[in-house]
Amino acid sequence: MRMKPPPTRRRKAAAWLLSALLLAGYYSPQAQLLRVLPDTLSIAMGQQAVLDAPFPLTVTVHEGGVEASSSTDETLGQERQSTATISLLGLLPLRDVDIDISDDLRLYPGGQAVGVALHTQGVLVVGTSDLTGAHSPARLAGIQAGDLITEAAGVTLESSAQLLDLIGRGGATPLPLTVRRGESTLRLTLEPKRDGQSGDYRIGAWVRDSTAGVGTLSFYGQIEEGGPTRFGALGHAITDADTQQVLTVGRGEIMLADIVDVRKGQSGLPGELKGSFLRENRILGPIALNNVYGIYGSLDEIPQHPLYPDGLPIGRRDAVHTGPATILCTVGADGMREYDVEIVEVARQSSPAQRSMVLRVTDEALLERTGGIVQGMSGSPILQDGRLIGAVTHVFVNDPTMGYGLYIEWMLAQE
Repeated sequence: MRMKPPPTRRRKAAAWLLSALLLAGYYSPQAQLLRVLPDTLSIAMGQQAVLDAPFPLTVTVHEGGVEASSSTDETLGQERQSTATISLLGLLPLRDVDIDISDDLRLYPGGQAVGVALHTQGVLVVGTSDLTGAHSPARLAGIQAGDLITEAAGVTLESSAQLLDLIGRGGATPLPLTVRRGESTLRLTLEPKRDGQSGDYRIGAWVRDSTAGVGTLSFYGQIEEGGPTRFGALGHAITDADTQQVLTVGRGEIMLADIVDVRKGQSGLPGELKGSFLRENRILGPIALNNVYGIYGSLDEIPQHPLYPDGLPIGRRDAVHTGPATILCTVGADGMREYDVEIVEVARQSSPAQRSMVLRVTDEALLERTGGIVQGMSGSPILQDGRLIGAVTHVFVNDPTMGYGLYIEWMLAQE
């Protein structure tokens, strides 16, 4: 006689089966699509995006003159405002997504090598140190590496030389300071001490007021009709090498640069473009903003684009897709060139964020010359389907053929 399993065992088996089914459903392509889709898809006029809904999901577009390529895909890109409904077999609505189709903004892609010279707003403390025969007055006053000293004795600071002059003239007189630390403003007072070795009054702090380097212009053009010619570059912030603090902008310029040498990238050792620009002083325009999405400002001199003299339309983020693309950059004396890359991963972002896409360099000429993405190529514009879609931002340290890109929309949002 065949024995039935006890009820407790049957219930446990059923619970395990139900858990497995729920887990499989949660990680299914259908469930993942519903989770990652933003509330609004952003594309440009004339641009196409494809919603690929795996069976048994279907996509229906309302209030728009779009054509469905199949029962599970919708090609979007005709009307200014539409709504896509994701449903189960076309019967049970599961999710609505608004489709925002924007005007076709046209800009010049960058690709020019530029020198960046930036002077901070105030002086940045990069470290503290004891004096000969005395503890660090700065550290005793509570000053830390990464602090920005904006005023000393009521005087707005523009350079480290200005601070040293105030200390020298004041001697041991207590020195009131205004210090910016993150989002906070502090009022501190330190007492300079005489250094036992040099005999000079010092505060026991290493400070910096400027930096310079080479990068790549990402875009330039009129963001608003009749407005000034704006630019964006780098795709990431200029930070202090010691403290990693994002530097505030007191004043700064971008200048045309010549690439004079290339250190080829290797696994674990990022390469670098070495440029010359300060001596020639070919200023393009002032820097107004430095943040995690790049540097921005206006152009006094508008460079002629050697590859796209009429500019290109931009591509909105939700039509960016995996597959072939190109980047523009200058890596030698032969000037700007267009090189093949492949976009291997795309992040669906509904608000500004870094690391919008992952790309791989496939162009043999670029790989031979640089090994892939190197320092100084940050900001290189990314083109896909005849549109400017973003800029290169970072290289993978362990694989110089790979790097991150940032959507052009997020760079334009900083203007």
